[in-house]
Amino acid sequence: MTQTKPTGAETQEPVTPRVPLVRALLRNPTMVTFAALLVIIAAFSVLAPDTFTQRSNFVQLAQNVAILTVVSVGTTFVVITAGVDLSIPSGIVLGEVFAVHALQLVGTGGGDTAADVAADQTKGWYVLVALAGALLAGLVIGTVNGVVVAYLKVPPLLATLGTLGAGLGAALILQDGVNTATYALDPVGHGEWIPGVPNLIPIALLVVAAGFVLLHMAVFGRHTFAIGSNPEAARRAGINVERHLLKVYLIGGTAAGFAGFLSLAYFSTTSIGGHSTDNLQAITAVALGGTSLFGGVGSIIGTLIGVWIPAVLKNGFVITGVQPYWQDVAVGLVLIVAVWIDQLRRRSRDRG
Repeated sequence: MTQTKPTGAETQEPVTPRVPLVRALLRNPTMVTFAALLVIIAAFSVLAPDTFTQRSNFVQLAQNVAILTVVSVGTTFVVITAGVDLSIPSGIVLGEVFAVHALQLVGTGGGDTAADVAADQTKGWYVLVALAGALLAGLVIGTVNGVVVAYLKVPPLLATLGTLGAGLGAALILQDGVNTATYALDPVGHGEWIPGVPNLIPIALLVVAAGFVLLHMAVFGRHTFAIGSNPEAARRAGINVERHLLKVYLIGGTAAGFAGFLSLAYFSTTSIGGHSTDNLQAITAVALGGTSLFGGVGSIIGTLIGVWIPAVLKNGFVITGVQPYWQDVAVGLVLIVAVWIDQLRRRSRDRG
């Protein structure tokens, strides 16, 4: 009896497909960013265990990044649509200026003496007045950006560059080029609703939570990703692309205006020239967090992590005695790596 020799296919054991580590990392850029943050924290914890690892240090860090976190959440929506918002500084500054002028209209916040202003701190509704003024400023900037980008079809880079200059000019006109101090918002900027936790921290976390729900758990977020991936396909799927882009830029502008309110509460003064690089910082944080600058990919949690990387680097350099200027070098290199990984991810997706 002749035995049939098994073929090669029959003798091969089933092989479990393996995904290369690089490809797995490309599929989850947020984990890459989080791993990088953990490595940085671990390094500084070893170099300065008695100072860097103190709870007070991390609380101060969280307070320092709170305002940038608020701005970066709004910027995430814009970047996911393959847009960019350079007008963030004008949104923040106009938010401060509108808040101060709103306080002046009700009789406080713009006094010449600290004592006059401090006497009105107990009137909580002044906070609401200032908040309304700041949000109005953000809505104005966001509306202009959205209309020009979505309906006039001006490239986002040029449109927001124009509103950047116009907004800062308007702030200078309203303030006559002079900053105004106010202590009416100190309970927000320096108070503690939760013992041991400055108010700016829970406020920023609430904004992160709201952004997470809107982007990752709502139809609005799905439409945002769809437009960033392919606006023409999104239009054919029934999405009103222009109207949605207007809403996205309204979110970005409102976030900037709210950040202006928080900045005024924290620093107790307007700062017309103090936010010139906030747009670059926000875009850097968003890119470090894994949001693609080409649109269609992004994460609120990734943005939150991306905000922390430059802050931890600067804090660690100061504590360990390294010149803080090296922070810019380190962040620049990390940003280049983040964009490179994004490019690899896009090439891998296109091949797939």
